[in-house]
Amino acid sequence: MRNMKKAILLIAFTVLVSVLLTGCHGAKNMTTFEIPETFDESKHYEITFWAKNDTNKLQTDIYKASIESFQALYPNITVNLRLYTDYSRIYNDVITNIATGTTPNVCITYPDHIATYLTGNECVVALDSLMADAKYGLGGSELKFDGPTRDEIIPQFLKEGIIGSRQYALPYMRSTEACYVNKTFVEKLGFTLPENLTWDFVWEVSEAAMAKNEDGLFTVNDQKVMIPFIYKSTDNMMIQMLRQLNAPYSTDLGEIQIFNDTTESILMEISEHAATRAFSTFKISSYPANFLNAGQCIFAVDSTAGATWMGTEAPLLDIPEDQLVAFDIEVMNVPQYDTENPKMISQGPSLCIFNKDDPGEVLASWLFTQYMLTNEVQIAYAGTEGYVPVTEKAQSSFEYQDYLSRRGEDNETYYPVKIDASLLMIENVGNTFVTPVFNGSASLRNAAGQMIENVTKSVRRREVVDESYMEKLYADMISLYRLENVEQGGPLPTASRLLIAALILTWILMAAYVIFGAIKRKKLKISD
Repeated sequence: MRNMKKAILLIAFTVLVSVLLTGCHGAKNMTTFEIPETFDESKHYEITFWAKNDTNKLQTDIYKASIESFQALYPNITVNLRLYTDYSRIYNDVITNIATGTTPNVCITYPDHIATYLTGNECVVALDSLMADAKYGLGGSELKFDGPTRDEIIPQFLKEGIIGSRQYALPYMRSTEACYVNKTFVEKLGFTLPENLTWDFVWEVSEAAMAKNEDGLFTVNDQKVMIPFIYKSTDNMMIQMLRQLNAPYSTDLGEIQIFNDTTESILMEISEHAATRAFSTFKISSYPANFLNAGQCIFAVDSTAGATWMGTEAPLLDIPEDQLVAFDIEVMNVPQYDTENPKMISQGPSLCIFNKDDPGEVLASWLFTQYMLTNEVQIAYAGTEGYVPVTEKAQSSFEYQDYLSRRGEDNETYYPVKIDASLLMIENVGNTFVTPVFNGSASLRNAAGQMIENVTKSVRRREVVDESYMEKLYADMISLYRLENVEQGGPLPTASRLLIAALILTWILMAAYVIFGAIKRKKLKISD
């Protein structure tokens, strides 16, 4: 009996203590990072860097060259590179590794993802004190490379890494969305491209392109396939349309506001053109660039970073040469409701640092993160796609300005569409915006795009899209992405939920202990 009591108490105590020691989604809770007085160069540090590339060998080569150059400056730091082809895979692996305390040291990610990493823990290092440190901060006196100062990072890009009131990420590259237009087909249909695209213009041309010949082929391209308007990222599509109409999406504190009348109006408009097959999405049809280059699309919306896939002379073509249809291509802003006040989303990867027990290891990670913002890395990486450097230092450098000025010299390094996409981003920095970041903002973003996907699929299946449909759609999105919790201020952190569960279990075990004892005493009295 005494052994049973001890076992029950031991189980209760073990569960409670293990949870109290648990943070960081189940991993060991880290202490708040404090900057060491000096960086110990006699000690060897091995750090991991998780990065993303689009199967672009040039990007991989730049990562490797940057690591080699950095290690030459800091021989006591070894950087191990792990490449991914999808940001969602990085996100999922980070979440998994948080639970086991095996996160990378430096990671390319998005602020929406970082907000989830931060739930109830100190896993990600706040960079404010590091950035301001006189020795090892931005432009610090002890750095062995010419990194940017805080003032040399473009303010709009730097601001994107603020979560709550603290800086948790530094921008690495930036892009926006562009509409890659088959100008040849627009003019063949009897239209003239305006200086800036409007939604009305895109919808009108798209519907006109659905006309067919008597033989059943589309008039504009003499093919069996024509999808005039394809949008790659439907979450960006919805978010930008709402912002352009000054309609609510969410608050900075995480209040969900997207399920409103304006959203319904947008979805109804999209459904009309999806029903005629004049509009489709990447998830439904495939990459916009492939259709554009095959003469089967007129308006292809994708990131400016995707410019190297756009056009029949693009360096990264994904379709056979015999399927290409030559055309004049224009790189334009995404469609607007008000061309006098254009609004475009700012996007692109950021860098964050994960906390570790050894402050020296964190400092080594910080040094490497800063090195990724040097002109050498920024200019080289920006040249691979339609990204732009995140520092004024790099953008205004002779090397980068020379790169931009050599537009069209070849279809590799100086591919015209790629440079046009970069210039579009640079010229519109003041017109870009970002969405609020909070625990649950990534889910909200997914819901924004999923509503467009669902409506498009529904009208293709000849379902009725009306008020009742919209009510159900909203309810489905709230349930699927658990947005009801976010609306009420967000779900409890994992550690908090585990602690509550442990306390409940402890009380259950204590009650069992008391009941067991009472039964035993009663039996003893009866036997007496």
